[in-house]
Amino acid sequence: MKNPLPSVEHFLRILSTMFNRSMLQKTAAVLIALGVWQAAAMLLDQKILLVSPVAVLIRLTNIWIEEGFFASVWFSFCRIVAGFFLALAAGLLLGIVAGKFRKVEIFLWPFILTIKSVPVASFIVLALIWLSSAKLSVFISFLMVLPIIYTNVLNGIKNTDVRMTQMADVFQVKWNRRLLYIWLPQIKPFLLSACSIGLGLSWKAGIAAEIIGIPDGSIGEALYNAKVYFNTVDLFSWTVIIVVISILFEKLFMMLLKQMFAGWERL
Repeated sequence: MKNPLPSVEHFLRILSTMFNRSMLQKTAAVLIALGVWQAAAMLLDQKILLVSPVAVLIRLTNIWIEEGFFASVWFSFCRIVAGFFLALAAGLLLGIVAGKFRKVEIFLWPFILTIKSVPVASFIVLALIWLSSAKLSVFISFLMVLPIIYTNVLNGIKNTDVRMTQMADVFQVKWNRRLLYIWLPQIKPFLLSACSIGLGLSWKAGIAAEIIGIPDGSIGEALYNAKVYFNTVDLFSWTVIIVVISILFEKLFMMLLKQMFAGWERL
């Protein structure tokens, strides 16, 4: 008798087809965008205003061999990522505490609201009074990501099933087991969403801080110099490099974070 259920091989074949189709569609979208960019550059015919993607691609093949390239990338990467991780740790801790204690949430409310409302440029200028330009991107990345992590974790804690917490109270479950089996599973989707948004924002804010503060040996300094000397090719090339590094780190971090949650769920 023929098995009415689809085989594992058939299921995997369907998934492979869907993945390939999605990749083809995304590739086609990228090619169309590049085509529009190339056409706009040719019609404008002003390299100072808009360079072609071909020129940027050629520049990318040799920009990495220039002296100081990897040092600049490493300088900015370390500081922006450090700011993100500090915001992640602080937002996670403050969000959990505020979610359990209403007074803490009320106390933090004006600070979080201020950080969310004040333009990033204002914080950058103010921070330059307090900090050296080399530490500026750490502080700004931290400041811009903190409200996102905090708010999402707080919402996750608030949406925890009351019956679960009541059961934990009845059986006097310790706080570390509550964190592992009640709070972390509940805040998982909120935290994943916050990290995905926060990673991109940390790079935008961190690079903006470097462009204004101009610390020596940073990506922000390279972008600033490209602007000063009207080197549009370098400006676009460094922008592409920032986007690539940001996306790669986000993919890697999100994959590790999901694996961490999966490991906790198996405990």
